[in-house]
Amino acid sequence: LTPNPQPPASPLQPCLLSTPCSAPPPVPISVMDASGHCVCTVILPDDTFPLRRIELLETSARNLTLRLQEYGQRLAWYEATLQNASRRLQLLEVGDLTPTELDFQELRKEIGEMESFVSHLRSSLNGSDTTVELQNMSVTVSALESYDKNHVVAMRRDPPCSNPLDPPPSNPCDPPIPPGTCNHRGIWRLGKPSVVQLNWRGASYKAGAWGKESALRAGQKERYWVALLNLDGRRLDSVRLYGSYQDLLLSRNHTDQLITGFGQGAGPVLYNGSFYYNCYNARDLCRLDLESGAVDRKAVPNAAFNNRFSYTGTSWQGLDLAADESGLWVLYATERSEGDIVIGRLGPGSLALEKTWQTSQYKPAATNAFMVCGVMYATRAVSTHREEIFYAYDTRTGRESRLSLPLDKVTDVVRSLSYNPSDHKLYMFSDGYLLRYDVLFRA
Repeated sequence: LTPNPQPPASPLQPCLLSTPCSAPPPVPISVMDASGHCVCTVILPDDTFPLRRIELLETSARNLTLRLQEYGQRLAWYEATLQNASRRLQLLEVGDLTPTELDFQELRKEIGEMESFVSHLRSSLNGSDTTVELQNMSVTVSALESYDKNHVVAMRRDPPCSNPLDPPPSNPCDPPIPPGTCNHRGIWRLGKPSVVQLNWRGASYKAGAWGKESALRAGQKERYWVALLNLDGRRLDSVRLYGSYQDLLLSRNHTDQLITGFGQGAGPVLYNGSFYYNCYNARDLCRLDLESGAVDRKAVPNAAFNNRFSYTGTSWQGLDLAADESGLWVLYATERSEGDIVIGRLGPGSLALEKTWQTSQYKPAATNAFMVCGVMYATRAVSTHREEIFYAYDTRTGRESRLSLPLDKVTDVVRSLSYNPSDHKLYMFSDGYLLRYDVLFRA
């Protein structure tokens, strides 16, 4: 299989296409060599993967970075010059310095240089090369995004369809599972982590949670949320809301919603217009209506709280809320369960438990847990750079199973995990960093 085939040295005769040569478009050219072997040549289309565009994009980004660094250095120098000139003018005004013709000439020269640089900077940013280059980069990025929609990036990330190492139950070439549905046989694997950003308060704030709103109401736009705990890793004062993923990436157009009475722990979730969390210093669930600001609360019967039976490595996460395709859940432990995880399903629009399931998984032995299609998945640390999903409990059948699904991470401690059914992504808050993963299912 060669992108640029060379003419064969020996005479070749046309032959019928065999199975390896009868692939779908692009149409192969097939001939038979002197030894009777069928030789298949395929001319690969130019848009198989936009490597050239990526190289151009990297070059443009590098050139812009160098240019901005140069402007930054010159701006810093002129800022220092301007401050020095300002001090000299102040001395002239108060009479501590005797003015001379040389002083004014020097000031005039410095001001002229700064005017020239400002004019050059304005023309460079306002017309011209930089603006055009930025526009070209924007167009290129949009074009590259279209390749991702055509699953080119997914094909690079996941094994090809013909990979003999694929386990028989899974096939990455099956049609994708529609968001919000459960027409699959559970999680097959997780994609590589995408590091979105460090939280806006910095690396000192290591505990918190984030994600995308679940169960959007009709006509409601998507929202992303980030909830940082205080430096003590316990108290939750507010939640920051973004109107889109782009706004979150660029740290713009956000609103901060204060939490009356405070919450605690890294187990909150944004669901259907309300923010659900563990009320401070209680076994109660709280629900904050983001439109009215009203707060409802209700106790979870017998739930351990205040750092009793929290996940390993993560304090104060007694009540862990989770949303999936089937509704809203709370994961907790009780003294009666001896620390094993209890799964509680909340009634529609209610804080009351509709039904509970008792698992055999000791909560402090897991680093975190989340729900997908009524199945609870628990994780544990394998090393400083890898977790694994090792346990599952299916509330539909009552069956437990042991798994070993790797989950890469960028820091040691996983503070929270939040699955979103509308985009099939897993959102992780790890020592201050916001990460997300593609969740791939067995068809």
